[in-house]
This record gives sequence, structure tokens and C-alpha cells, in this order.
Amino acid sequence: MNITILGAGNMGRGLVKQLSKAGHQITVTARDLDKAARLASEFAGVTAAPAATAPGASNVVIVATGYADAVPALTSLGDLSGKVVLDISNPLTADYMGLTIGHSTSAAEEIAAAFPAAQVVKAFNTVFAQVLADGPELNGHQVPVYYAADSERARQTAHALIDSIGFAAVDAGPLKNARYLEPVGGLNIYFAYGAARGTSIAPAWIGIE
Repeated sequence: MNITILGAGNMGRGLVKQLSKAGHQITVTARDLDKAARLASEFAGVTAAPAATAPGASNVVIVATGYADAVPALTSLGDLSGKVVLDISNPLTADYMGLTIGHSTSAAEEIAAAFPAAQVVKAFNTVFAQVLADGPELNGHQVPVYYAADSERARQTAHALIDSIGFAAVDAGPLKNARYLEPVGGLNIYFAYGAARGTSIAPAWIGIE
């Protein structure tokens, strides 16, 4: 697939590493274009481009920024009509120990409302950058990536991308179920930092294939 990754931080780096290794064509862009260019230079099949031209022929855009920056960052890409937009964010408080929205909405739903012509899918928000970068297995177990979307095309795209990099793709239902996935992401962050368990962890449901 042709994929634009918006963001050159730790999650963006992990996604670039895994998706390029799987043979996808990646364009990476970021607020700091020099940082995006340095990241692109490390991996085969990856280029960097300014936000306005980055989407190009990409049929998938992955927004690998914090939630607060997601809508402005996506707006900088221009028209996203018909594109699958994959949101990996959690709407975290400043201390990372809570969520700023929930129950009646989610980060993914707010992004979808801001870009109604795009097809938004929630995914990767329960996977730490370290786990993503290290690969699809953790302590002998395949790491699950849960995804939620209203669009069948978005669900199929997310499943194919996750499967292509060796993680276990788990359909978590419609986009409103991001209201459940984001608190799971928040709990994962608590275990890692609040409970000092470290980031080599990932949530999983026993019995789900």
C-alpha cells in the first residue's frame, strides 16, 4: 500500500520501520521536516515530503501525533476525501494518567467528525512504541492490535496493514468502540509508568483469535 505517516516521533518511527519492512511505500511528514527526512533516510522505500504534498497517491494516512495535535496536523495535509485515516492516539491528560474525553465520545470519533469525508479507523493505541519497534511477538505471544471503524473499507485496510507486519489484527467493532479502546490504552500507560512495569507490555484478551 501507499501510506502517509504523519509524525516522526517514537510511534511514527515504529510504524515506518515495520511497514517499510513489510514492503509498503511510505511517505513520512512532520512539523519538523528535517526530522522526517532523517527518519525516512534510515529505511528502504521511505521518502519525506512537506505536509501539503505528502498524501499524494497514498490511500492510507496514519496520524501518529498526540491527540491534541491530530486535527491541526491532518488539516495541514489538505483534502482527505476518500482516504482511510488511521488514528493511534489516546486523549491523555498532561500527566498521562487520565483521559480528557470519554464515555460519550472518543478521540477517534472527534477526528472523524472533523473530517467527515475521510474513513477513520482506530488502531495501535494499545501498543507502546517499544513493542511496535521490536516486532510482533512479546514474551512468546503475538501482540494484538485492536481496530474499530464504521467503514468496511477502513476495517479491511486496518486488518491488512496489521496482518502484514505480523501483529494479531482484532476487529473491535464500530468506531464508537474507540470509547473502550482508549481507556484500555490509558490503563496500559498506567501499568507502564504509574505502576513502573515498563513498556514491554501489551493488553490481550485470552481466547480471542
